[in-house]
Amino acid sequence: MTTFTFHSDPGHGWLEVSTSELTRVGLFPSDFSAYSYEGNGNVYLEEDCDASVFVQAYEQRVGAFQCVTKHTDFTHWIRRLRRIESITDDEIPF
Repeated sequence: MTTFTFHSDPGHGWLEVSTSELTRVGLFPSDFSAYSYEGNGNVYLEEDCDASVFVQAYEQRVGAFQCVTKHTDFTHWIRRLRRIESITDDEIPF
């Protein structure tokens, strides 16, 4: 069974997902908001909306998974990564 890591600090949380797992369920970094981050071959999906999009797609296409939590009482290093740049319909080149 696949295990994902949920990272959190006192202000927020993110689900760590490899880009290969994203594409496995038909999603891409551009499917998520600028409140999520990317780096090191992973995306870090913000807990309020983006993580649930991935979880729903994963459960429908793959099945159940496990989640472990890693919390810090300090500002999380994820906040220093590059934010995901969402592409709107107006920005898609034809």
